[in-house]
Amino acid sequence: MVRRFFSYYRPYKGLFLLDFSCTVIMSALELVFPLAVAQVVDKLLPSGNWHWVLLACIGLLSVYVINTGLNIVINYWGNMLGLNIETDMRNELFSHMQKLSFRFFDTHRTGQLMSRISNDLMDVGSMAHNGPEHVFIIIITLIGALGVMFTISWKLSLITLLLLLLLMVVIFVFAKKMTRAFRQMFASVGCFYARLQDALGGIRVVQAFTNEEHQKKLFISDNQWFHKVKMEGFKIFTTSTAISYLLMRFLSLFALAGGSWFYLQGELTSGQMFSFILLINVIIRPIQMISTLVERIPKGVAGFKNFVEIMDIHPDIVDAPDAVDAPHLQGNIRYNNVSFAYEEECPVLENVDLFIPSGETVAFVGPSGGGKTTLCSLLPRFYEVLSGSITIDGIDINKIKLQSLRQQIGIVQQDVFLFAGTIRENILYGKMDATEDEIWEAVVRSQMDEFIRAQTDGLDAVIGERGVKLSGGQKQRLSIARMFLKNPAILILDEATSALDTETETAIQKALAELSKGRTTLVIAHRLATIKNADRIIVVTAEGIAEQGSHQKLLAEKGIYSRLHHAQFST
Repeated sequence: MVRRFFSYYRPYKGLFLLDFSCTVIMSALELVFPLAVAQVVDKLLPSGNWHWVLLACIGLLSVYVINTGLNIVINYWGNMLGLNIETDMRNELFSHMQKLSFRFFDTHRTGQLMSRISNDLMDVGSMAHNGPEHVFIIIITLIGALGVMFTISWKLSLITLLLLLLLMVVIFVFAKKMTRAFRQMFASVGCFYARLQDALGGIRVVQAFTNEEHQKKLFISDNQWFHKVKMEGFKIFTTSTAISYLLMRFLSLFALAGGSWFYLQGELTSGQMFSFILLINVIIRPIQMISTLVERIPKGVAGFKNFVEIMDIHPDIVDAPDAVDAPHLQGNIRYNNVSFAYEEECPVLENVDLFIPSGETVAFVGPSGGGKTTLCSLLPRFYEVLSGSITIDGIDINKIKLQSLRQQIGIVQQDVFLFAGTIRENILYGKMDATEDEIWEAVVRSQMDEFIRAQTDGLDAVIGERGVKLSGGQKQRLSIARMFLKNPAILILDEATSALDTETETAIQKALAELSKGRTTLVIAHRLATIKNADRIIVVTAEGIAEQGSHQKLLAEKGIYSRLHHAQFST
């Protein structure tokens, strides 16, 4: 874990060496003042030469000016080092999350993931800067100060060392407790963010059902848990800080009492006694740093463990070693004895065999939970089949690079996701380098041009978070427009019009019919009126493919499709 953490320093060796060098020099120069005081008291003052005393003070001032400059370097470029590492980790974590399959996001709440990628890594960045830097200062200062103290009085220094070891033991005992407390705190922060996202993201549902009090109770409960966990951390930190403070003050008093005793015994000069007391104060600074690290390092360690936890999740859907970029696909799809289950003990699809020739429009209907959406989700490899295979134009989809495969499959869903931005930005999601003419062609073909021309800002009109300023039909047209830009060989329509009113649905159906021309189209539908003109209708149940044929053929067979049709239209 330690080796893995320090691997993130490699791109910034220069910054690290600069920070480290300045830290070493500054720590060494801190020892100059106590030594200088001993010389002034023991040699310069008895000589009565004021000019030498003044020169010594000017010399010490120059040392402090140098240390000020070193401190500026450490604070600025050292923080830059920590921030660079934090940024690299955040980029790496986000990129890794982008590769994880739907299974991962099915089991992880968005708010918790947001906490991992934001708050956790801030603490890791703080540790990346302050951790090594403070450790260097602590080691160099303690070794240097203790070395000088032993030359002054080994007896007094030995007792001081024992007290320091006791203080270290106390600090490290509390450090272990702090690490556990902060891991709990990070987990509670994730739950807190998840609840907050649900409450604010679903505010329209909350207010529509007048469940503000219910959401408030849930939020207060999570907030109280967060408060409780954080207070546990504060309790440990406060106890550690109080004990450390008491022991450090005891060190100062011990230096005064012990130094006075040895001075009275004639074993120390007055200058050596003052020097020893000042060296104790020099030692106190790194001890205070240890107390600070007790707070920062457990946070950083907990955050890094959370980071590693996700980074060690291997994507279950990846390119095969021999995967290739697919040529322009024609869209001949074959499911060969395909089985799939979200959970091993609950199969959704078993031994499905199906062929869909290029250019055919196939509609999947049947009861909820029968596997219609799952069957279509396996085609772009959002999930991996358990057994069997799926081929397009005779090429196993596992042998096609994911990006190449998904670029040639377009999906229009019932719940359209739009990004907070402009109409143009959302349409361009279909083809990032599209020209203005291509955008307007897509807009016209999706029958959205009249609406856009009516906007003051046209294509640059802001649509709000998730397209809140658009109607359901306008959202669907926008999603169809970006699909025209993508121009995929295979199209999946997942109940794309089921949430719309009849008039809007009719208009959207015309746009979808235009979009489907010349493409292999898979339609998932519950409203049978929308798919009666499909080339083939396939009835999918929990047992697999139960029926398939044209609308008229299935009605004549008086089977499942006929019963579904009768149930919808009998009224």
